[in-house]
Amino acid sequence: MAGKLPSARTAAVRELRHPESGELLDEALVLRFDGPASSTGEDVVEFQCHGGRAVVASVLSALGSFEALREARPGEFTRRAFENGRIDLTEAEGLADLIEAETESQRKAALTMAEGGLRRQIDLWRQHVLDLSARAERAIDYDEDDFGPDFGLTEACLALAGELQQWLGRPSAERLKDGIRVVIAGPPNVGKSSLINAIVGSERAIVTDTPGTTRDHIEVPLSLRGMPVLLTDTAGLRRTEDAVEAIGVARAFMLAEAADVLVWLGEPTEAPPHRLLIKVHAQADRPDRAHVPDGTTPVSAVTGSGLGLLLERIADSAKQILPEEGAIALNRRQTERLEEAANALRDAGGAADLVIIAEQLRQARTAFDRLTGRAGVEDLLDALFGRFCLGK
Repeated sequence: MAGKLPSARTAAVRELRHPESGELLDEALVLRFDGPASSTGEDVVEFQCHGGRAVVASVLSALGSFEALREARPGEFTRRAFENGRIDLTEAEGLADLIEAETESQRKAALTMAEGGLRRQIDLWRQHVLDLSARAERAIDYDEDDFGPDFGLTEACLALAGELQQWLGRPSAERLKDGIRVVIAGPPNVGKSSLINAIVGSERAIVTDTPGTTRDHIEVPLSLRGMPVLLTDTAGLRRTEDAVEAIGVARAFMLAEAADVLVWLGEPTEAPPHRLLIKVHAQADRPDRAHVPDGTTPVSAVTGSGLGLLLERIADSAKQILPEEGAIALNRRQTERLEEAANALRDAGGAADLVIIAEQLRQARTAFDRLTGRAGVEDLLDALFGRFCLGK
């Protein structure tokens, strides 16, 4: 690089030249960040080059000629930020989810986590537990009566356990990652596959007048109002002697039972029971289908009539299952650690011995430390940071 590095946190244009030949590689914007006030907590220099592949390749090749330099491994910058205390494990998980986000709701939830939303809440809980631990230890050291633990101490433990339990009852982050399964079900030839094709705007499912055309389910991922949805077409529900079709029908019954939202295209009175059931009056453009039964949504895959209303109803149903927009959603690992803390606090609240209460409070603190990555997470770090793109 021709010229000196700019002052810390000041951008400057510099010529980037090959260290051996002196060849001009690019004119780039150079920024310098001194540790510990940098993204990783270490001294960092950024080259903002022109984006052509040849330019980037030539700069990387020139940097590789220095003996002390090498390419960063996947997730290495974020891992260094974690190891240097710039972020905790929940923020690192949020960054990983942000990189993989495909829908607006996934992006917002991941950003809330990456910006430290859960970390700040855990800090409050952990400080509360530290205060309770101090009360318990003080009572062990100085209380000389045998009347048992302070009632206020055990009540405070139970109150905090109840607060954690409320958090555990929230929709999980896996809902956002996996998507809401919306299953379209009904008898053969009622327009299930035509409806799928009309919604996605392409011929994803085979459509014929022959009953039993759909033999296995077809899944189509969608982003609906910014929410991830897995739209599933199923075999027509009927009795059949065809062995292959029978397998598809059996799977259709199982999918209908496991659906988050069930869209029923058969007779309204024959719809299976389901918590989130949407009854559709399909093929509404046909003259013999002019009468619309009560409680159904008329839809025509041919004209597109009613599709918008149906999608709105599906989105409203999906919204009941997903975390609220911008809310903190716990993943499976975080849920398990929070359950450990809640159980320890509940045990502390039900104990009659101060020593047991103090030990349970210590276990709650350990669970919080494992949740943020302060302890006991070495086994999952490689798997987590391996999800990141090169460097990052």
